[in-house]
Amino acid sequence: MAGRRARTGRGWDASPPRTGDAADPPRPRRGRRAAEASADEPTTTPRDESEVAREICLRQLAVRPRTRAELAGALAKRGISEEVSAEVLDRYDEVGIIDDAAFARAWVSSRHTGRGLARRALANELRRKGVDGEVATEALGELDEETEASTARALVERKLRTARGEPDAVFRRLVGMLARKGYPPGVAIRAVKDALAAQSAEAAEFAEQIDADALADAEGDLERDSRPLD
Repeated sequence: MAGRRARTGRGWDASPPRTGDAADPPRPRRGRRAAEASADEPTTTPRDESEVAREICLRQLAVRPRTRAELAGALAKRGISEEVSAEVLDRYDEVGIIDDAAFARAWVSSRHTGRGLARRALANELRRKGVDGEVATEALGELDEETEASTARALVERKLRTARGEPDAVFRRLVGMLARKGYPPGVAIRAVKDALAAQSAEAAEFAEQIDADALADAEGDLERDSRPLD
């Protein structure tokens, strides 16, 4: 009996070729030469520092108006040099993109109308934003004493609509509220006293007993004594 032929090679049991073997393109080889060629490709040059500074400023100003000091702080945080920062901000000053005086006037008007803040509180806010003292004083001068007293009275009347408690407790809360908004003791006490006098007979009787001038002087003395020494 003849020996069995090996079922290999091109016989009937030969494995069929894999589909696509012949059509697959050879894979690119990334040897040392390819790596060297990639390293020699030109890289993107860093952007000019002035251009970066301008973009930072414009993004800041797109949110809301800013003072020069605020923009300088934002540039410093991003690593912009003082020289480039001053150059860009000087140019923005020249063309009116930065205007601390206009900023201060708008800030005083908006914060007094919207939040009822008095001049003292507004002066603190402008100082924290880096507005020059003379510029801030000029902007605050547009808010006169009569307007400030009228706003204080309106704030008290609005709070009284929902106030609960004995007249003396209500009196202390409302005076404290006005003090936190920057109103001096005399303005705050008189505003609350007048509003209580018009609220009810009980409140009017309590208000009648308040010596606004004496109490304002006492509050003023206490405020001065509590200030830290320089």
